Amino acid sequence: MLLVYGIIIVTVVLFVTERLRLDVVALLALLALLLTGILTPPEALAGFSDPVVLMIAALFVVGDGLFQTGVAQAMGRWPQKLAGDSEVRLLVVIMLLVALLSGFMSSTGTVAVMLPVVVGLAWARDMSPSKLLIPLSVASLLGGMLTLIGTPPNLVVSAHLESMGRDPFGFFAFTPIGLPILVVGIAFMAFVGIRLLPDRTAPGSPQRDQDTPSVEEMAGSWTLHPQLFRVKVREGSRIEGKKLRDVNLPDRFGVTVLEILKGRPRNGRPRAGGRIAGRVAKAVPRVSERMAKAVPRVSGKGEPPAPEPALADAVLQVGQELLVEGDLAGMNRMVQRGYIDLLDDDVKGDPLARETGIAEVLLTPRSRLVGRTLRKIRFRDRYQLSVVGIKRMGEKVRGDLRDLPLEFGDMLLVQGPWDRIRMLQQEGRDFVVAMAPREMEPALKPLDRAPVAVLVMLGMLLLMTFNIVPAVTAVLLAAVAMVLFGAVSAADAYRAVNWESVVLIAGILPMATALEKTGGMQLIVDGIAGVMEGATPVILLVVLFLLTSVLSQVISNTATAVLLAPIAFQLAVGIGANPEPFLMTIAVAASTAFATPVASPVNTLVLGPGGYKFGDFFKVGVALQVLVLIVAAILIPLLFPF
Repeated sequence: MLLVYGIIIVTVVLFVTERLRLDVVALLALLALLLTGILTPPEALAGFSDPVVLMIAALFVVGDGLFQTGVAQAMGRWPQKLAGDSEVRLLVVIMLLVALLSGFMSSTGTVAVMLPVVVGLAWARDMSPSKLLIPLSVASLLGGMLTLIGTPPNLVVSAHLESMGRDPFGFFAFTPIGLPILVVGIAFMAFVGIRLLPDRTAPGSPQRDQDTPSVEEMAGSWTLHPQLFRVKVREGSRIEGKKLRDVNLPDRFGVTVLEILKGRPRNGRPRAGGRIAGRVAKAVPRVSERMAKAVPRVSGKGEPPAPEPALADAVLQVGQELLVEGDLAGMNRMVQRGYIDLLDDDVKGDPLARETGIAEVLLTPRSRLVGRTLRKIRFRDRYQLSVVGIKRMGEKVRGDLRDLPLEFGDMLLVQGPWDRIRMLQQEGRDFVVAMAPREMEPALKPLDRAPVAVLVMLGMLLLMTFNIVPAVTAVLLAAVAMVLFGAVSAADAYRAVNWESVVLIAGILPMATALEKTGGMQLIVDGIAGVMEGATPVILLVVLFLLTSVLSQVISNTATAVLLAPIAFQLAVGIGANPEPFLMTIAVAASTAFATPVASPVNTLVLGPGGYKFGDFFKVGVALQVLVLIVAAILIPLLFPF
């Protein structure tokens, strides 16, 4: 028993410190229970066949179907039509729409879809995005309380009820509690929260009188001072015929070749200076065939050919015109050594906007770039874009960006051809385009497969609502239907699943078995019952809510529900009460991760674009937690009597 407690304590500490990935921690805990003989192999591996794990995996596919077919993006345009001129009405409409989506999609996916939409709406109305982005994350968490599939903790507590021989929660069993909480949450944000939130200028948006910032304004907000130059490879140059990777210009001269301007009109003569326009960092990749097919080239008829990205294997030729970034001293050294000639640039307008685009993108929780460096993933060769700068937790990262391990929530300022930036908008798994300049219209997904996704979703809801088949069967049918009818390809279906979450839950679920088997569960229950002796069930409910809510601020809400649901059940049985209200409390409280920017992935996603600080989440989040506690303490005993 003490060994089990020790394993659980170490697991929670590793969750909090985040020294290792959550799924790795869960697997280590599982192995510890196996190697110590506490659990047999079938007991330890039972989590991987648990219905709740299969449902969560399948729901990622269903949600991706709504995203890939453009359903979610199309719904994201509704606020502009419904809100009118009122800022408060805009906030209410956004929160209602986001909560609706979050009731059927993952909260992270919902925020990823709505984030650029909300930022654009804010600037179109002369509002700071900071007034709308915390409400966006709050609504996604509140929306998870509306349905059984809204958030993993709901599935966890329902599955635990069923495993203990009780009837599981129905699909809309959460709605009578979640809906009033949503109404209270929206009212609080509309009349109180919006006043508590900062009126802070978001990064990349220095002017408040325009819909969205221009390329020049976004570059200026990142204080990017190096210059862009148009140059030509000189005849007899020592770099002629060599690959870009071999000449190593960034390290030798502090100069980066951004694009090869093949086929462009040559309208310059050699000169000794350049025009300041913006800065671009040092590493850029190759876009997948799926992305390349998804978005047409930006160049229109009659325009010169689009420049080619300067890939590492590109060979430099005499007379080639290049767009390069660097300071004047580095350029002069290259001229003096006979490598290049600098050219005048007679192009009218903003040279950065004409030659190349920029955008701010966020790394998503399941991004394949997390934990890796730009150099290691060969960012330029993969995406044909350069990283101009990186902001982490709202602060600009200094130094060489190429060897910086990337983290979830990092904001990258990328530069490159407009069509490649559009492809990032379409990609959706690794990145969220948080802000693009007004020079680029948003890429919209075609809606030809949208009816399929909607019908599949409605069919799943009908099967679950009327208990025609078990919930896990309905969700698996929906996931398979999304693939069979073309809403999602089979390859995309596998990519859509957040395997870290799936493995995390599968690895943590057997801990309840270990506690039960060793008597540790009963000891915890007896301890709580002893401390709370004489307390009413409502007081116990409040204590469980507070414990769950606090724990969900520092570890995954799913892990919190997995750990506390068995304790809540046994506590209810121990005092002779109905377990349902206690498990419902665990589910609701696990979704109140409002108070810190790292309590939930959705909070981390809005941190950078909103320009928020830790205190902004805390003062709004704690007040919301208190309100949710009050509503839950009143409604749960009424709807689920003790």
